[in-house]
Amino acid sequence: MSCNATLASGIATPPSHHATFRPGGRAASELRPTRLTPGFVAMPEGSVLIEAGNTRVLCNATIEQGVPGWLRNSGRGWVTAEYGMLPRATLTRTARESERGKVTGRTHEIQRLIGRSLRSVVDMKLLGERTVILDCDVLQADGGTRTAAITGACLALRIALDKLVAAGTLKASPLTQMVAATSVGVVDGNVLLDLCYEEDSRAEVDMNVVMLASGGLVETQATAEKDAYSRDQLNQMLDLAESGIRALLALQQTALQQTNAALDPVS
Repeated sequence: MSCNATLASGIATPPSHHATFRPGGRAASELRPTRLTPGFVAMPEGSVLIEAGNTRVLCNATIEQGVPGWLRNSGRGWVTAEYGMLPRATLTRTARESERGKVTGRTHEIQRLIGRSLRSVVDMKLLGERTVILDCDVLQADGGTRTAAITGACLALRIALDKLVAAGTLKASPLTQMVAATSVGVVDGNVLLDLCYEEDSRAEVDMNVVMLASGGLVETQATAEKDAYSRDQLNQMLDLAESGIRALLALQQTALQQTNAALDPVS
């Protein structure tokens, strides 16, 4: 059974400090309307469709017995991710990477980012010699696909691990806390939260932030596309990112509660 949790644009975010036009009329500090739909696909141990504006990413979690060769007999597990885009996820068709015969550098970079982000919240010893694979497939791309994938994949991972605990396979969940991510940037001199493609494509600065529920930062990737950015702008971007991620973490919890209620309506 699938249910969804929706975050309307602007919920749990501070008022805008800049009067600037954005697609959809958002304020500088507003997330795009975001929806998490657990159970979108029935087969995987954990499945979540995340929608952030017009960006849609399907995140499926698979748990397999065994680990890569270099971890065998260590008693430790492993978490990894794969990322891909459907050919018409973009405005014009992008050839499948299988047609090209190799995975692009961009895909490698994003897969590694998702994997690092999720490994930061998993106790590998508690997981035991199991491998969790997070498949993140972009159904439609309008900016922020990698950050959406992290937010959705974490919820899919939580659902999958909770099933192992419920089945008695694990005594306790190896997931130490939740993690989520968003983008920020500087566009036309304004610091903006959660860039869509139109904004991202002309941003002077583009930044991805991955943050734990505890407030710890897992990853900050900031790049000046044109002029250098100031320390003040960096602080503003981090503050906006934190407010946005706090809202996404709350949305994850709402989706999780709805999922649990749907599975056990009596309680």
